[in-house]
Amino acid sequence: MRSLYSLQMIVMINLAVAVLCADKYSRSDFPPGFVFGSATSAYQVEGAASEDGRAPSIWDTFAHAGYANGATGDITVDQYHKYQEDVHLMAEMGLDAYRFSISWSRLIPNGRGPVNPKGLNYYNNLINELISHGIQPHVTLHNFDLPQALEDEYGGWINRRIVNDFTTYAEVCFQEFGDRVPYWTTVNEPDVFAVGGYDGGITPPRHCSPPFGVNCTRGNSSSEPYIAVHNILLAHASAARLYKKKYQGKQHGFIGISIYTTGNFPLTNSVEDAIATQRANDFFVGWIVNPLVFGDYPDTMKKIAGSRIPTFTNHESELVRGSFDFLGVIHYSSYYVEDDPGSWELKQRDYNTDLAVKISNVGNASLTYELPILPWGLQAVLEYFKQVYENPPIYILENGQRNRRNSTMEDTSRVNYLHAYIGSVLDAVRNGSNARGYFAWSFLDVFELLDGYESGYGFYYVDLDDPDLKRYPKLSAHWYSHFLKGGSISSDVLIKLKQNFFALSQGHFSQ
Repeated sequence: MRSLYSLQMIVMINLAVAVLCADKYSRSDFPPGFVFGSATSAYQVEGAASEDGRAPSIWDTFAHAGYANGATGDITVDQYHKYQEDVHLMAEMGLDAYRFSISWSRLIPNGRGPVNPKGLNYYNNLINELISHGIQPHVTLHNFDLPQALEDEYGGWINRRIVNDFTTYAEVCFQEFGDRVPYWTTVNEPDVFAVGGYDGGITPPRHCSPPFGVNCTRGNSSSEPYIAVHNILLAHASAARLYKKKYQGKQHGFIGISIYTTGNFPLTNSVEDAIATQRANDFFVGWIVNPLVFGDYPDTMKKIAGSRIPTFTNHESELVRGSFDFLGVIHYSSYYVEDDPGSWELKQRDYNTDLAVKISNVGNASLTYELPILPWGLQAVLEYFKQVYENPPIYILENGQRNRRNSTMEDTSRVNYLHAYIGSVLDAVRNGSNARGYFAWSFLDVFELLDGYESGYGFYYVDLDDPDLKRYPKLSAHWYSHFLKGGSISSDVLIKLKQNFFALSQGHFSQ
């Protein structure tokens, strides 16, 4: 492993170089086989939350308690009933792949036990529909939606029993769908899931303890985030080992896990801020990836969290290390990092006080609802994986621009964002990154975790007041389709698309 000094030099070099992100390119500039797609997740897109045998998940419980801006995913955009229409739109757009998640509580309502035949039928139909249109299914097994039955029975991810239950659920998926699904992601962004759900209590399942969380009724913010991630890593490793041993040889698929990342840059040139930036990388990326690559948590985390972070046995370390074929990167924005020595003086500890940094926005993020366009942040993340973690195969599984949901169909900011970030991925690949695919979040405007239907990341606007939930392509849908079908991308393309947007919106895509 490289020294702290060399790691910081890597980050700073990337910051300086990445401002040269490609502006003019086409998909033919990417390596053969590089995959372009779009993404959603089950609770955010399916609807039919209480239909055909599906049972509640912790996300249902969270939303129905009013924590998602008063909205729920009971209906959302109803892909459960409209999947054929949506797949047709994906094919018309030109997607190579569609990333979606399986609702564990739709497939196995009680978390363990009998498989729900109607849930099984739905996912078979969706997968078959995708394949019939030449679209590759990329499946995530858990996306913030643990069956509520397992949470109620033994506490879900903070109990070691979850490892067996998750492995059994994963095997059902491998058995039933693995002949057609080439890519499996076990758990979506466990770093965010653990901090939000078990420290601050702002995401499902809302575990937290004073003074760190709001309206806490259960949990321990000091230890549970670390316990949850530990069990997620063990469950991932168990499922991956099963897949590799029993299914991979005949199904020829790949398995991995995803990590939420931010571009982290020192606020100043001080040694303290440089060390704090590395600490931030350790606490987010290293928390998940160090065990997968090296078999243990970063030394920084172990030293700071002490006995509150679980210890891998030698056997567990061997199981976790190397238990992936690819890593999924989720990335939206970047931050300046400043050392916060005052955190060390606090006697009550949680993940954030252990982290001991202050973060601030790069650019004018505080002045706009939209995310700032900082593509060198993603490029720096990809370079970090290359330099620190032996350049593993990477799929960018989420990246996209947020708009207010009803703001405009002419979503120029989303086009500019995607143009810049896809260009940064191209530059990273040219610089030796092992990135192999890019998925824009999201295909449709869906139910979002914290703000329900206030924001939209989608290529398609969905009219929630229309009983048929009609889909309407935005300017970004035409832009992405132009790129996917081989068109050259440059600033001039956006001008031409905007000039023709009204005509393009009349029901067809054009190169």
